[in-house]
Amino acid sequence: MLKMLSFLQKYRIAAIVALLMMLVELAVELTQPYFIAKIIDDGIRKEELSVVWLWGGVLAASTVLAFIMGIASSFFAAHASLGLGYDLREKLYHKVQSFSYEVFNRFAASSLITRLTADVNQVQDIVFMSLRFMTRVPLVVIGSIIMALIVNVKLGLLLVLTVPPLFLFAVWMTRKSISLFHIVQQRLDNVNGVIQENLVGIRLIRVFVRMVHEIERFATASGKLMKDSVRVLRLTESTMPFILLLMNASVIAVLWFGRQDIFDGHASVGEVVAVVNYSLRTIGALSVLSWLVMVYSRSSASAQRIQEVLATEDGMEVSTAGIAAGNARPITGSVEFDRVGFEYATSELSVLSDISFRARPGERIAIMGATGSGKSSLIQLIPRLYEPHEGVVKVDGTDVRKLDPAVLRGAIGYVPQEMMLFSGTVRENIAWGREDATLAEVKEAARQAQIHETIESLSDGYDTMLGQRGVNLSGGQKQRLMIARALVRRPAILILDDSTSALDVRTEASLLEELKQLSCTTFIITQKISSTSSADLILLLDEGRLIAQGKHEELMQTSKLYRQIYQSQYGEVAANA
Repeated sequence: MLKMLSFLQKYRIAAIVALLMMLVELAVELTQPYFIAKIIDDGIRKEELSVVWLWGGVLAASTVLAFIMGIASSFFAAHASLGLGYDLREKLYHKVQSFSYEVFNRFAASSLITRLTADVNQVQDIVFMSLRFMTRVPLVVIGSIIMALIVNVKLGLLLVLTVPPLFLFAVWMTRKSISLFHIVQQRLDNVNGVIQENLVGIRLIRVFVRMVHEIERFATASGKLMKDSVRVLRLTESTMPFILLLMNASVIAVLWFGRQDIFDGHASVGEVVAVVNYSLRTIGALSVLSWLVMVYSRSSASAQRIQEVLATEDGMEVSTAGIAAGNARPITGSVEFDRVGFEYATSELSVLSDISFRARPGERIAIMGATGSGKSSLIQLIPRLYEPHEGVVKVDGTDVRKLDPAVLRGAIGYVPQEMMLFSGTVRENIAWGREDATLAEVKEAARQAQIHETIESLSDGYDTMLGQRGVNLSGGQKQRLMIARALVRRPAILILDDSTSALDVRTEASLLEELKQLSCTTFIITQKISSTSSADLILLLDEGRLIAQGKHEELMQTSKLYRQIYQSQYGEVAANA
């Protein structure tokens, strides 16, 4: 939690002002029972109306001053806490954006959403509470005890005996609650995860008539959240009865012994009233304690979860011997794999083993292989979405780990398997690949991707608004829009991860013919022989190993697996033709 407060440094002036005004407010409030004692002893009992008016006026003025200071303190506390929340959210989001795929996969997407929203809000709230109330509670208690001792030492000692056990109880309760709230936040992650999966897969759920199953799954996750929330709230709420029991016993003791002291002449009515008033103020402050324990415990759990993300090592550092972004030469597109091996951090199984090949600038590389053979993993090593565990991946003869990621990725056009379109117009989705792209460049990229005529036929052309995730487009249209988004970057390296699977034969042929005119090095993951026959180099993977490489004619002569793939698509007669 203390590490989160470092973000408050920027707003320290507002925080200090909030605290100072709170102290003025508190000081004024602590003197009010003393003024009441003066009104009773020197005014009412002696029937001195002028004294009543004097101290009554002072009491009214102090009330107005405390009100003004309280409002001003809340304003500055809100400014500091909201500013901290904004900066913390920005820092956290920037950190997540910097993660490599390998590090990113350590956290569930739903968990990151919770940390960026609910957890940051919890920390933001506790900062406000600290500036306004959390520092106020102990000061009210301490100030009330001191003032009670000043008014009457004997009666004030009754408060002194009551507070320490309450303090120890609050410390124990806070430690216990933090661990329980950590579990509650994890339960919230699970609920968000179920919601996210259901919203993304709503059409599939309906087609398979799995609504009842998913409702039950959500109810189970939500029920666990409710059960653990009730458990921790039951614990925190138990502080109130214990506090009231001790403090009310203290008030009764003050009244009992105060009555006796009044009869004995050791105390005045005003003093007893003042000590009772300070006791009630202490009760009021401590009654907030159960709520503060809950807020602090939950915020501490949230702060730990945020710190877990911020403290996570990126895992993708640029080598000190690397090329600075400002001094980098334009990338031409040469790619070389030298005995590359790779495995995911969450698995001990090797995904890629001893992969070696070289692609020259402008060449087309087709990658084939069965599902799970490592095709996608291989191409994701080029833009450094993952790091190889063995060997070296080179671009333009330089180890990619020595290149600035922004320079490297700025030269790559990447079309993943997952169809991802964003809210906005068709033009905005294509130009998302390059912010400064003109309309003419957007249209040229669309023409190259074989989607220009389709866009022109839409109601508003390139200004047509797309539905959520492009729901109003077909699979083939989405793929071509994503290809246009990659082409508008004018990449030196173009990566198509099974990105023509939804295209018909004629459209795919036109697209491949158009790609021939480009000067970029193109990597195509495909299962279609029609996409590989004109490639400069075909890589054939099997269980993470490169079992064959060469042109179409070479593999037809040397690779049994490649001939089997060809025969499955064109038949035995074509294979012997």
